[in-house]
Amino acid sequence: MNTASAAQARQLRSLLSAWNVLADRIAGLVSDALIALVARFGIAGVFFLSGRTKVDGLLSVRDNTYALFADEYKLPLLPPEIAAHLATYAEHLLPLLLVLGLCTRLSALGLLGMTATIQVFVYPDAWATHLSWAAPLVYLVARGGGAESLDRVLRVN
Repeated sequence: MNTASAAQARQLRSLLSAWNVLADRIAGLVSDALIALVARFGIAGVFFLSGRTKVDGLLSVRDNTYALFADEYKLPLLPPEIAAHLATYAEHLLPLLLVLGLCTRLSALGLLGMTATIQVFVYPDAWATHLSWAAPLVYLVARGGGAESLDRVLRVN
C-alpha cells in the first residue's frame, strides 16, 4: 500500500470511529421507552383522525361513511354497514388504548390487521403509506408499550 492510500485508510478509520462515537451518544439519548411512546402517539394520531372523518358528534357514523364502505372499500365477507361500524369504532378505541399504553400489543395488532386489510383489499398501490403505518405497529406488537405505559404499571406485557 502506498503512502497516500495508507493516509486515506487512516482518515477513513478516524471518520468511522468519530461516527460510531456520535451514534453511541445518540443511542444513549434515545431510549426504548421514548421510541415506544413516540410510536404509540404517532400511529394513534393517524388512525384516530381517520376515524373522526367517519363520524358526526361523538360516534354517530355518517351516511357518507356507509357509502364509502359500499362503493369504494368493498371489503369481502363483510356487509358495508358492519364494516363501517367496525372500522370506525376500531379507529377510535384502539388509538385511545395506544395513547394510554393499555393492551398495547393487542391494540397494535388490531391496527396492523386493519392496515393489512386496507393494503390487500382497498388500496393495493398505497404500499409505501401502509408500510409507514406498519413499522411502528410491528415495533409495538414486538416490544410492547414501553416504560411509560399502563401496561407496565399494571405489569401486563
